[in-house]
Amino acid sequence: MGQGSGIGVLDKAVVVLRATAAAPCTLGELCERTGLPRATAHRLAVGLEAHRLLVREPDGRWRPGPALGELAHGHGDPLLTAAEDVLPGLRDLTGESIQLYRRDGSDPTVRVCVAAAEPASGLRDTVPVGVRVSMAAGSGAKVLAAWSSEPSAFADRVLEEVRRRGWAQSVAEREAGVASVSAPVRAADGAVVAAVSVSGPVDRIGRRPGARWAEPLLAAARRLESRIGEAG
Repeated sequence: MGQGSGIGVLDKAVVVLRATAAAPCTLGELCERTGLPRATAHRLAVGLEAHRLLVREPDGRWRPGPALGELAHGHGDPLLTAAEDVLPGLRDLTGESIQLYRRDGSDPTVRVCVAAAEPASGLRDTVPVGVRVSMAAGSGAKVLAAWSSEPSAFADRVLEEVRRRGWAQSVAEREAGVASVSAPVRAADGAVVAAVSVSGPVDRIGRRPGARWAEPLLAAARRLESRIGEAG
């Protein structure tokens, strides 16, 4: 379990959270990854689920829940509240995985998935809430970099194209076989505060995901901005 706090139940709960953050897992997989007895793993997972630190998917697998993002970024965060309303609709429309990313304030080379909505079945691009992803690749990284003064791993011409289009796309940049398209989410003052993304297998979403999903994605970004404005 690595270095612990000396508080047994707390350390075991953290082990369970880390195991599900690596990839959503069934109870059997959770026991295998953590080395915990079945009854203990089940009790902890159900308890974490009650506090929304884990959520259970329709196929019975647990993954990190929305409370982790709320704790990291503030329970009353209007962006996360808006995401709970808007992201599921975009998921249902596209049939693909939806993520919301913010740049890590303490490490400009990293972005963090702060909200997500996954389809109930089929091939997915699962990015658990709380996962830190490099700013060096992917459409979400391009969007966050395009409207930032921080140094970027992308060429100026790439970011200029993102700003011109108003969205970014990527194919097999962050992960082999995965394509995505992302759009900026702005605060009332116009500053880009997040990137909302649609992602899925290249074989299904295509090598030009922006041509297929940029329009509904931009509409979802506007809805997020509207909800943020209402909360303000």
